[in-house]
Amino acid sequence: MKIDHMSGRPDFTIYVDGSCLDNQNVGPDAPAGWGIVIVTGDSGLGKGGGEVLHEENGKVMTDEDDDDWLGAEVGSNNTAELSAFAMALRWLLLEGGEGRALIRTDSTYAGNLADGTWNAKANRDLVSLLQKLWEEVASLRELEWKHIRAHRGHRWNERADHLANRAAAGEVAIPLDFWKPGQR
Repeated sequence: MKIDHMSGRPDFTIYVDGSCLDNQNVGPDAPAGWGIVIVTGDSGLGKGGGEVLHEENGKVMTDEDDDDWLGAEVGSNNTAELSAFAMALRWLLLEGGEGRALIRTDSTYAGNLADGTWNAKANRDLVSLLQKLWEEVASLRELEWKHIRAHRGHRWNERADHLANRAAAGEVAIPLDFWKPGQR
């Protein structure tokens, strides 16, 4: 179910991003990571309003025997973006509330596949899981996604980008209190 306009301000705004450090050579061993930032009270203006409730990041898993495997066969920018979106939806399920949720992504690819607007031509296992998560979350709460332009200084989108880049590089993220937008 796709909602075109949320009935009120979202209770949660989740910024998602993915990164692949060697996107020209995608494959099972390509270093890719995802990051999510859950914000309450976000104005959407990009100045860092609202409060970070939770953030997390991780590597894109390509081994189907791994407990964290979501269906990605390769590490790539696309599988990282899809994984970030899926992890945001997973968080919403585990959070358990009924509040309105808005997912902000710089990937129209991930958003349009998540809500079923587009059909997958690649990454089908990952997209199938993502669409099931979307449907399940949308049956429990008001859910919408919106595109945000990448690398334009939006504080929470930049934070999600930082988390994704650090995960792809196998590095620990800079703690939020010490991080500044633009730091990768």
